[in-house]
Amino acid sequence: MEKKETKYIFVTGGVTSSLGKGIVAASLGLLLKARGYRVTIQKLDPYINIDPGTLNPYEHGECYVTEDGAETDLDLGHYERFLNHPTTQANNVTTGRIYQSVIEKERRGDFLGKTVQIIPHITNEIKRRITMLGRTGDYDIIITEIGGTVGDIESLPFIEAVRQLRYDLGKHNSLMIHLTLVPYLAASGELKTKPTQHSVRYLMESGIQADVLVCRTEHTIPKETLSKLAQFCNVKLGSVIQCQDAETIYDVPLMLREQNFDEIALEGLNLPIEKDPNLTNWKKFLHNHKNPEHEVEIALVGKYISLQDSYKSITEAFVHAGSQIKTKVKINWIYSGDLTKENTAEILGNADGILVAPGFGDRGLEGKIAACKYARENNVPLLGICLGMQMMVIEFARNVLGYKDAESAETNSRAEHPVISLMDEQKNISYKGGTMRLGNWKCNLKEGSKIREIYGKSTIEERHRHRYEFNNEYYEEFEKSSFTPGGVNPDTSLVETIEYKDHPFYIGVQFHPEYKSTVASPHPLFKEFLKAALEHNNNKKK
Repeated sequence: MEKKETKYIFVTGGVTSSLGKGIVAASLGLLLKARGYRVTIQKLDPYINIDPGTLNPYEHGECYVTEDGAETDLDLGHYERFLNHPTTQANNVTTGRIYQSVIEKERRGDFLGKTVQIIPHITNEIKRRITMLGRTGDYDIIITEIGGTVGDIESLPFIEAVRQLRYDLGKHNSLMIHLTLVPYLAASGELKTKPTQHSVRYLMESGIQADVLVCRTEHTIPKETLSKLAQFCNVKLGSVIQCQDAETIYDVPLMLREQNFDEIALEGLNLPIEKDPNLTNWKKFLHNHKNPEHEVEIALVGKYISLQDSYKSITEAFVHAGSQIKTKVKINWIYSGDLTKENTAEILGNADGILVAPGFGDRGLEGKIAACKYARENNVPLLGICLGMQMMVIEFARNVLGYKDAESAETNSRAEHPVISLMDEQKNISYKGGTMRLGNWKCNLKEGSKIREIYGKSTIEERHRHRYEFNNEYYEEFEKSSFTPGGVNPDTSLVETIEYKDHPFYIGVQFHPEYKSTVASPHPLFKEFLKAALEHNNNKKK
């Protein structure tokens, strides 16, 4: 059987950041996959950090984690949620990782004493990383999103590498999509095309001609304006696509499909257009999402709530699970630093469910502990994730087991009762980047536990990102209480889940279930949590 040549689509942005390159890339990937093509998406990030693992969530948003343990940009979460297919370390490359690799080769003598330069050494490494997934033979089409905007100093090596690679690949083996902004000036009542024209010119000055323009806009772009953009930007009229502000990101694939975005891409790659994409399940998801029969309010208690992208996977997991049970999820963002023992009832009193979010450091911990206590004593459904589970353990140790000074070793290394302790393999680690317990780990779920009933199986694999764990010195004491470990790692004996028996839903998990939730496969833990919240809401009305 003849091996098919992998095709490449590149997505760049201009005028401003945060236009939605990741959503456009994911939407195109969904449409092409729905036609039967094997598709994956990768992200090239211009920043010099090796990965986002050490970046503050306020600066970069959520750090996403892949099954193989890579800490990546949050756009990879969009890729997985849209395509329902896992990504790997190869799907996210930063400038820092490129330079690190080239410098390591130079130190080994791989360049035989030659002067190491941006061209060809850095650009060659970028090209190698771009085509790495293509060499596996697993994909027909690889979509590559280039972070930042055209004209940024940081992006120049990536743009140059793409220019070279398009020449190497040959005609019809690559496609260039440029996402730009067509702003509306209220004072003159006009949509302005000049920012897009200048952005495309920047791209052309780098030696690249855009094949397709995707124009972000608040208002419908008139035909004459689309024609003007095509003429001035040297793009075919039918290849100028408008991407108007949508009610939800999940509308975007259908909006682009109405303009034959996927067909334009396939024509540019000289690939057959044999059938329409099968979007039946996607449309059903959207219909349920927009036409809910119920509504619940979830209090999300965290420390990064001023930038909601810090919890992007969690909020999207609520969307997926809510759609499946036809329930609208209203999230009430609660800064944990505002919670005290005295005001939890006032702040959390209307919540149908409480999610205690993951995080690091000591800021706002007592507020999370207060939220756990309120939920436990008032039978409010609660889901604790990672640090959230640890706060549930501390709260129970203090208020039920009698260890008034129970703490986490993360915040007090000399705690007399460190019910949360540093993992053994972390004790001699000084480098912070990429050294946590990361990626998929197995967990055996106990017979008769609620968590096993939710998953419907005895062994699961979930993604992790943490250094601290439940201290097994207290295992037997918790096991004898009503707050018991329900899941344990078979290789390390680390406690992965814990649940309160005398409660409608009070479950903590050390892993991050939100990373595995997709439109096609909502996570069962979020679905059951919302069901419990819905029941709590109904009971309040009686």
